[in-house]
Amino acid sequence: MKFSDEFIEKLSEAERIVFFTGAGISAESGISTFRGKDGIWNKLKPEELASFDAFLRNPELVWEWYQYRRKIVNEAQPNPGHLAIAEFEKYYKDVSVVTQNVDNLHRRAGSSNVYELHGNIERNYCINCRTFYNKEDLQFSGKIPVCKSCGGLIRPDVVWFGEFLPEDIFNDGESKAIHSDICFVVGTSAIVYPAANIPILAKRSGSFLVEVNIEETELTNFADYSLFGPSGKILPQILEEVKTLRKA
Repeated sequence: MKFSDEFIEKLSEAERIVFFTGAGISAESGISTFRGKDGIWNKLKPEELASFDAFLRNPELVWEWYQYRRKIVNEAQPNPGHLAIAEFEKYYKDVSVVTQNVDNLHRRAGSSNVYELHGNIERNYCINCRTFYNKEDLQFSGKIPVCKSCGGLIRPDVVWFGEFLPEDIFNDGESKAIHSDICFVVGTSAIVYPAANIPILAKRSGSFLVEVNIEETELTNFADYSLFGPSGKILPQILEEVKTLRKA
């Protein structure tokens, strides 16, 4: 793939890079966008499974669904796009990932600075005392696990419908975007707010906004540069260009 001279110049001069990622990059690892095409879960609306009210009504059902989703995530592997993003850290002063995904694939790929706007499906916490539990700490056999400290119900550490994004993580993600030299928007249409405001803030603060997606989105006309195709193919090609530039 041949890149524009302006983009190559930006890659050469940049020091701070932000990757704002969404479901598209995870889909390339076999993780469907929210739910698969088949299975019993398609008979239920997302709000019936991914809300605090749903959890209180039927915590066992919600846990069963999240165990189903965790199985999919655990069987998935970071793809070349995730791995390329992690390797960018070798060539730039500051590389951060601000992600809407909960699958932990960026961390598993080796990225050091990951801001998870919607939480992490591999973490859990008690709704009473906020004690956190990793997936290894809990077992689910049809009965919802309870907190060892206070006996409270344990829920997945993900943002559900009707809940706010974690303020500290969101603010840190905004700050990274505002101070970035290049902001890559990868695998997302970037239309769900408030998360979608992050790439907007980046460009308005002077960052060069690069869209990497399989097709045009509402962000395309706003982006400085758009590259269409699988991120697992495009990002490694960008990385190879970076390696050439940084060795020069």
